[in-house]
Amino acid sequence: MKRLLWLDVAKGLAILIVVYFHFFRTYFEHGILPPPDWTHFGSGLVAFLGVAWFKISGLGFHAVGVFIILSGWALMQSTVRRADQGNLAWGKWYQARLLRLYPMYWVAHLVYLISPFTARFEKIDGRLIVSLLGLRFIDITNNFYYLNAAWWYFAMLIQFYLIFPLLFRAAKSFGPWPFLILACAIGFLSRYLLLVVLQANGMWTQGGFALCRLPEFALGIALGIWHNRQPERVERFLLGGLGLLGGLILYPFALQLYRGLTNYTFVDFATGGCCFLVLLGLSGLIARFRYLADTIGLVGVFSYGIYLIHHPYIIWLGLRIREQPIWLFLLIAAATLAIISAWGIILEKTINGLVDRLSEKNKPSRRLP
Repeated sequence: MKRLLWLDVAKGLAILIVVYFHFFRTYFEHGILPPPDWTHFGSGLVAFLGVAWFKISGLGFHAVGVFIILSGWALMQSTVRRADQGNLAWGKWYQARLLRLYPMYWVAHLVYLISPFTARFEKIDGRLIVSLLGLRFIDITNNFYYLNAAWWYFAMLIQFYLIFPLLFRAAKSFGPWPFLILACAIGFLSRYLLLVVLQANGMWTQGGFALCRLPEFALGIALGIWHNRQPERVERFLLGGLGLLGGLILYPFALQLYRGLTNYTFVDFATGGCCFLVLLGLSGLIARFRYLADTIGLVGVFSYGIYLIHHPYIIWLGLRIREQPIWLFLLIAAATLAIISAWGIILEKTINGLVDRLSEKNKPSRRLP
């Protein structure tokens, strides 16, 4: 199936925002965000733009929700294509997916252990085995953020892959709307029980228990079905400006859901959905500029590798430039995003190529009688 450039651009924008957000948070006291004094920059428009930049930058983690939606979309479309061709075997499906996930994940551990210029706050101990397995929800308090906080996403992803055959059959049997409603009900109920009733550790709702993020993943699955059926209609909405406008209008209302535990049940789905609409709308605009779209799209194609390796580098550098002025931080951030992206692309492309060659080599040869 031909890749959709605008989807790759959306993934590229999402990963660049995530990397920038982690850099931004580290620059501003590692998660404590004292608002800068904009008065010395002047008043009026400059001060307004400075405050707007600061507030919007603090929302960069919403792009993770976009990744969850896009993961469901891509997984559904590729699996439907296999099923339509009559060669869907779940054993081979799992093998192909795990070969894409685990080798790069293991290499990211190696890069962390041997690379200079990486932040290291925790000692290497028995938790490394749990981390290599990806089962970071085991003893979640000690393992979820171990070594590289961004790796929590991997633990959620493998849970979704595990239950995907059930989700696939449900989506095909019920149709996209009933499936999405049912999945949202399960996800919101899981979040409510953990947040409000049990008041469990927030790591569970973040992704330690994947059903808590099922609404976003199911939205991606539903979108994959709708796009397969009516690609022009879906693309016209998402890329033609209506989706972007809707996301911008709904975003302030979604942010209100951060107030109160009950409201927080719905906040990840709401903010992730709004961010998704905004980024897809922007990707539609960027896709008109071929060189820019190809560049950001390439970042999107290899966003998985960039996501896995970026965090320790970003923390290490961010801690060392706190005393620099904001304008210099922005210049350093731009250069860092380019370097981290290039490094992630090289790593993932190399590992994928090596895995592909080994897989082909291990396939039994077919000889003519």
